[in-house]
Amino acid sequence: MKVLVIWPPHVPSYFNAGHHTPLYMVAGHLRRLPGVSQVDVCEAGVLNMNWKAVGDLLFQNDYSVIAIMNDFDAVDGLDRFVMYARELSPQSRLVTFGRLSSINPGFFMQYDLDAVVQSGDYECGVAHVVTAVAKDDWVGPLPGTATRVDGAWLSPTAKGDTLPAEDWVLPDVREIPYAAYDRLYRQDEHKFCGIPFRRELVVPAARGCPVGCSFCEVHDIFGLRERRLSVDRVISYLTESMALSPFEYVAFYAPTFTLNRRWVRELCERFLTGPLSVRWKCATTLHHLTEELVTLMGRSGCVRISVGLETLEQGGHDELPKTKRIEEQRFREVAGWCQRAGIELNAFVIVGLPGTTAAGVARTMEVAKDVGARIRPTMYAPYYDMKPTMRALEISRYNRQIISQPEGEPRTDLYQFLFGTEDRLTEVYHKIPQLLAQPVA
Repeated sequence: MKVLVIWPPHVPSYFNAGHHTPLYMVAGHLRRLPGVSQVDVCEAGVLNMNWKAVGDLLFQNDYSVIAIMNDFDAVDGLDRFVMYARELSPQSRLVTFGRLSSINPGFFMQYDLDAVVQSGDYECGVAHVVTAVAKDDWVGPLPGTATRVDGAWLSPTAKGDTLPAEDWVLPDVREIPYAAYDRLYRQDEHKFCGIPFRRELVVPAARGCPVGCSFCEVHDIFGLRERRLSVDRVISYLTESMALSPFEYVAFYAPTFTLNRRWVRELCERFLTGPLSVRWKCATTLHHLTEELVTLMGRSGCVRISVGLETLEQGGHDELPKTKRIEEQRFREVAGWCQRAGIELNAFVIVGLPGTTAAGVARTMEVAKDVGARIRPTMYAPYYDMKPTMRALEISRYNRQIISQPEGEPRTDLYQFLFGTEDRLTEVYHKIPQLLAQPVA
């Protein structure tokens, strides 16, 4: 039985390599299933694949299941991909999984699909579909996954399954198109999360988050309780991956990296005592940082900490959990810790957050610049306002770049923060030894 796991052709509006790890983790999980002989993976979007190449892939292989990854804004090519799949690989069952189908599963029922993963871990939902096809048992609903039988959509039998962290299959670095990733990260004025001119190894270290921001999907998809890899597993994965390819820094992909401070201390001590020593970055909240922890992180090789500053404007704090309602003094304090530890502070700022103004956004950014932070602005995207009846073009407005629900004239004052000229670019790559030749301009 052959399976294709694919992200269909599209133009990415934003790129974060961490968001792409589910493609490879799902593939790895499926390879463990009985009866599965081959699993192919394809990132058609970042590879700039043309439709002829996609057609070749579909026509020349006998896929029993095609698992289509989705995201909030990557649906512009979905209709065409489904048409190609039905035309060129008519024997295949089509299932979609990802962030958008977990938040707005009904949207996908307008497409000619066989299944939609809508809750639980993506691996589990897709695995249920593959197992049903392998058993030739396409007669009823599945856990966490809506299925279409005889033209009618059936709701899931129960909430989707989740995996303990020790059962995650981490990405196989030999099949990830890192050269394409390098190109996407090269221009720092785009404010993607990667570090330009250095190759990144992503470690999907944790799932779930108890913070529960209303504009974030993590807690609803993966739960309020965090699941985290053991430090031993992380060190093992780093060692194995770096033996296969020359990575220059590590990105720990976790919603709130310093939520478990004891775990972070253990990891830092392992880096300090060796034999493995790496440069690395992470994302967390200001609330979950202490001076002692930041100092230790800097000593152990951390070069960037990203934090959800969101806004310093009091009017926007009602939209934030209490742990995210940050005062300017606290932000300046943490920035001082980072500066003394030799760590770049990367501040996530939300534009258009209810209760805030353009002047308030400007003030938040001025403070961030004043303390030497890098700023990554995004447009407020109320994902939970999306409806199943929306068209793909309407869904694509929820991409954290475009105002999702425009009223009246275009808000040039807000778009200036995202699309205006950026003259302050990161130089943190100078702190990371270069192993690979990459153009610097």
